[in-house]
Amino acid sequence: MNLRKLFFSLLLIGAACPKIFSQKLNKDTYGKGHNIVANDSSFALNFEARFQSLYVGVQNRDQNTYSDQFLIRRARLKFKGFVYNPRLTYKFELALSNRDIRSGGIPQSGNTANIVLDAVVKYKLTKNLEIWAGQTKLPGNIERVISSGALQLVDRSNLNSKFNIDRDAGVQLRYQNDYLRVKTAISSGEGRNMTVSNVGGYDYTTRVEWLPFGNFSGKGDYFGADLKREDSPKLMLGFTYDYNDGATREKGQTGAFLSQKRDLKTVFLDAHLKYKGFSSMIEYAKKEAVNSPVVMEENGDVMEAFYVGNGFNAQMGYLFKNNFEIAGRYTEVNPNEETQKNKNQQYTVGLSKYIVGHKLKVQTDFSYIKEESKSDLLQYRFQFELTL
Repeated sequence: MNLRKLFFSLLLIGAACPKIFSQKLNKDTYGKGHNIVANDSSFALNFEARFQSLYVGVQNRDQNTYSDQFLIRRARLKFKGFVYNPRLTYKFELALSNRDIRSGGIPQSGNTANIVLDAVVKYKLTKNLEIWAGQTKLPGNIERVISSGALQLVDRSNLNSKFNIDRDAGVQLRYQNDYLRVKTAISSGEGRNMTVSNVGGYDYTTRVEWLPFGNFSGKGDYFGADLKREDSPKLMLGFTYDYNDGATREKGQTGAFLSQKRDLKTVFLDAHLKYKGFSSMIEYAKKEAVNSPVVMEENGDVMEAFYVGNGFNAQMGYLFKNNFEIAGRYTEVNPNEETQKNKNQQYTVGLSKYIVGHKLKVQTDFSYIKEESKSDLLQYRFQFELTL
């Protein structure tokens, strides 16, 4: 019986092989992913895998102690292309490292690992107008929209950690020309990979980006460092407004689920500049609750709090002709006093070597971290990134 099943299985595989191998594999160039295009051009697939191997060491200045760890910060698989018509495109991205998927394992996401990052289809309605449907990043602050594989320093700032609106499932409408982009979204408001019904209302996001000097070379406004060495100044000015109706998570799309709902309003202002190897990025964030952000116990003590307040982040870098870059960053985060969360300041300097752009690079940075009511910390990080 088993031999019969094996025989028929081999027959099925043999029958499928002509179809499988009728697709043509293009000659790939490192850093551009791997491409498959159907003979009849009915679909195209580009896929890549990448990982970040990270070392982190932290010294507590008051206690004079040192702790460190090695970890795989990120491990990702990404697929994109078109199907049936070049106007119908898609993106599918998976997270595989434990650090990436640790926000799963809760009832709201089916008590499973939080693996799916992006699962979105896009249809180009006109030359300048596109509609997206599925799960992907909301059009939030520029630092969050830049891929984690295209950062100027080892990782994103603390402003992004505390205030970003992350990924969500829903519909987006995007318009762009050489000088202006307008992006709107209606999404669930609870973040990615939720399996429960929408607890509160929906989330509404609008972002406007103005490029007074025209488009960056090679979409350079969406990756760190001036790898294209812009011949003329390129500037992007961005504004985002997000309204999360009946948010149930501490930060809107991320954080712990709390026992009460709040309407959250978030504003981002950011700017990104590049010119002849120099780059700078400035961000301001403000998040507030329509009513009090805290959930009180009967005795008047704070039981839970939504993370609201404001933050500022500024960073700049210079890329030398040998593709070494030095960069610096200052970040401060100021939660509202009633939340009883700590203010934080971070000063960071970094060094990067871009071997093949952001696809193959080595980065290191050193940070001085001051947090209210806690000991000052010195943090050292070293990261190697490889994309296949």
